[in-house]
Amino acid sequence: MDWTTKSLSRRSFIQFASGAVVSMVTFSLTGCNATGMTKSADTAAATAASDKAKVFFTNDISTKGLINIYSHINEGITGKVAIKLHTGEPHGPNLLPIELIQELQATIPNSTIVECNVLYPSPRQNTNTHRETLQTNGFTFCPVDIMDEETDVLLPVPGMKDRIIQGLIKNPEKHITEVPVGSHMLNYDSMLVYTHFKGHAMGGFGGSLKNIGIGVASREGKHVVHGDGWPIGEEFLERMVESGYATANYFKGHITYINVLKNMSVDCDCDAHGAPPTCNDIGILASTDILAIDQASIDLVYKLPENQRHDLVERIESRKGLHQLEYMKKIGIGNAEYDLIQV
Repeated sequence: MDWTTKSLSRRSFIQFASGAVVSMVTFSLTGCNATGMTKSADTAAATAASDKAKVFFTNDISTKGLINIYSHINEGITGKVAIKLHTGEPHGPNLLPIELIQELQATIPNSTIVECNVLYPSPRQNTNTHRETLQTNGFTFCPVDIMDEETDVLLPVPGMKDRIIQGLIKNPEKHITEVPVGSHMLNYDSMLVYTHFKGHAMGGFGGSLKNIGIGVASREGKHVVHGDGWPIGEEFLERMVESGYATANYFKGHITYINVLKNMSVDCDCDAHGAPPTCNDIGILASTDILAIDQASIDLVYKLPENQRHDLVERIESRKGLHQLEYMKKIGIGNAEYDLIQV
């Protein structure tokens, strides 16, 4: 079953997920799959015959749990490694604990945290004050590369020009065929997309796709993705997906994804005054498939009790956020079908 905007409703999802066991204090899943959850000491054997994407899950939101789950999805991470984070506004109220970043980064050889300057009014809009914010938020333990510090390069969106030529795109002026990214990105061999999963004022939610679709774009790239006047809705979401596809394709075979479902406010870490979370923390997800990990993250949010998920789901649906998943599937950026494997 494809959990997209057309088929995902709270009622149908709860019926489908009747095998899930949800606690108000801790979040756990027993015997449900997807697809759903497989719990096995030998996770490779558990999914060897499946053509679905593999998404690994732990409810151990600690450095130990994080390092463990990363070990399941790091095979292609070689050479010089970019760790793409959203490092947040100064003193952001819902940022991930810095130790969840510092201790993982220390285990990844030849790794550098990477960011880009932002388009909205913020000290992160310019490189010098962006670096001050990094210091304020505790990013003093390793190099941080602001990738668009010098200039931009253009990354093509796979297949987009052909789709336009073939008439498969109804309104080509509303889509992008290439996106400007920070030129320093070309210095890296691999990328870990390390994402604090949460709500977002324009995208509905911010997962791995948003982290690279907006976060890797340079300031000029962010303008290309947002469009003039910053329109919201499906037009913006599709350009964001196209931008993310460009980065995912550039690092193809050498890009992997972690979503941390903790401190999940309805607001992004780009909001210095983000609302307090109203739902419990869930856990950490990891995958080499960008669509599968964002789909699984959404599915787990929708499995929360109504009183916990209400605010975040309202933010997601009011911004048509699930269209991210629909469009990723449509243009072939990943696999919506997945096995959820507890580690």
